[in-house]
Amino acid sequence: MQENLHRFFRAARGAGVHVSPAESIDAMRAVASVGLADRTVLRDSLLLTLAKSEDEKKALGACFDLFFAHVDPAQAEANDETRQDAASKEAQAAPPSSGQPAGAEADAELGPLAQMLLTQNTADISAAIANASSAVGLSEIRYFTQRGLFSSRMLETMGIQRLRDDLDTLTETNPALAERLQAGLDGLRDTVRDAVAQALALYGREETENLRHEILRNAQLSRIEPRQVAAMRALIRQIARRLRERYAKPRKRQRRGHLDVRRTLRRNAAWGSVPFLTAWKRRHRDRPKIVALCDVSGSVARVSDFFLLLIHSLHDVVSDVRSFAFSGHLIEVSDILEQKPAEEAMAEIMHKVGFGSSDYGSSLVDFEKQFMASVTPQTTVIILGDARSNKLAPRADILKAISERAKRVVWLNPEGRMTWGWGDSEMPRYQTFCNVVRPCATAQQLERAVSDIVSAYQ
Repeated sequence: MQENLHRFFRAARGAGVHVSPAESIDAMRAVASVGLADRTVLRDSLLLTLAKSEDEKKALGACFDLFFAHVDPAQAEANDETRQDAASKEAQAAPPSSGQPAGAEADAELGPLAQMLLTQNTADISAAIANASSAVGLSEIRYFTQRGLFSSRMLETMGIQRLRDDLDTLTETNPALAERLQAGLDGLRDTVRDAVAQALALYGREETENLRHEILRNAQLSRIEPRQVAAMRALIRQIARRLRERYAKPRKRQRRGHLDVRRTLRRNAAWGSVPFLTAWKRRHRDRPKIVALCDVSGSVARVSDFFLLLIHSLHDVVSDVRSFAFSGHLIEVSDILEQKPAEEAMAEIMHKVGFGSSDYGSSLVDFEKQFMASVTPQTTVIILGDARSNKLAPRADILKAISERAKRVVWLNPEGRMTWGWGDSEMPRYQTFCNVVRPCATAQQLERAVSDIVSAYQ
C-alpha cells in the first residue's frame, strides 16, 4: 500500500495539488492511523492532510475516486491469498458445460491465462492485470501516444503469446471452446486498454499540462485564439506567483556585506572590545516603483492584456504600480485593474481607449501634461508597444524628458527586431532614450523581461 500511496501522490500533483514531502509524510501517518478498511475514512484523511483550498479539495477528491476506482485498498493488502484459494475451489467445483467433459475448460495443457479466461476468474484476472501494470511500469506513462505500447507490453507480460498458441490449438480440436476463449481475449484487451487509459488520466495529466504550458509560453501572444485566452491568463497568474515567491520573500544573504568596525567596537565595549558581537554594513534596497504605458491599439491589444495582468499581480514585489493605456490618447487604468476582474477590466479599458489607431506623440503629450509628476528617480518606466505611430509626430523629445527623470526606461516591443524602423515604425528614434529595449512577443519573453526588471532591485 505504501507504493500505491506514492503513486497517488504523483497523480495528485498531476491534478494540480501541491504535495510537499512533509505533507506526504503526514498523509502516510494518517493512513497508518485510520487504516484501510473504510474507503470513506481513507478519502477524508487524505483530503484533510493534503488539500489546502477548496479547489484542491475538489481536484484531490476526483483524483482519489479515479485512482481507487478498481482497487479496494484493504482487500488488495489483506485478502489476496484468500481470494485466490476461493477462486481455485470455485473453478474446480464448476459444473461442466454441455457436451464437454468435466475440467475441460481448465485443461492442464492450457496456459494459466487461458484457464483464467475460460473459468472467468475475475479475481485472478484483476490480480494479473495489476501485476502486469507493476511489471511494465504503467505509472510511468506520460503521453497518449504511449497507450498502445503499454497495452501490448502488459498483454505480453500476462502471457498473450501462449494464449495465441492455445487458441490455435483449440480452433483445430474444440472450435466451441476456442470461440469462448476468443471472446475472453477480446474482453481482456478492452480491460487492459481501460487500465492504461485510467493510468494515463492519472499520471499523464502533469506532463500534459506541462507540455500545454510550454506551448503557451512560446506562443505569440498576439495570435492567441479565443479558446486559449483563459488558459493563457491562468499561465500568466502562475508566472506572477512564481515571481512573487522568488523576489518577495526575505531571503538570508550568503554575503552579509562588509564588517562595520565602528559599530562592532561600540557593541562590544563591555568585553574590552573583544568582538563577540559583529555588526555588518548593509545597503538598503527599495522595492521597484513602476509606471507602465501600454499600447492597446488593435495590433498589440492582446499583448497588453496579459502584460497588465502580470504587472498588477506583483503587488508583493512592486511597491507602487501605475498603469496607463493609450491608442489615440492616454488614460490611467490603475483603479480599473485593481478593482475589477481581468476580463471586466480589459473590456472596460478597450471600450474607453482601445482598438483605435495608435498615436504615440499625442499619448506622450497627454502623459506629460497630466502624469509627469509620477516619474521620480526611483521609478522604472515600462512602455509596451510596437512604436508604430501611423506617420504622426512621434514626440521623442517627451520620451527624452521622461528618461531624464526616471531611474530607467524599458521598452518592450511585441514585434521582432527585423521590423523595427520599417514602414511607420519609430523604434530607432525611441530606442535612443531607453535603457533597455527588447522584443516581447511571448509569455516566456514577458516573464524574463519582468523578472529582469524586478531582480535589478534585489
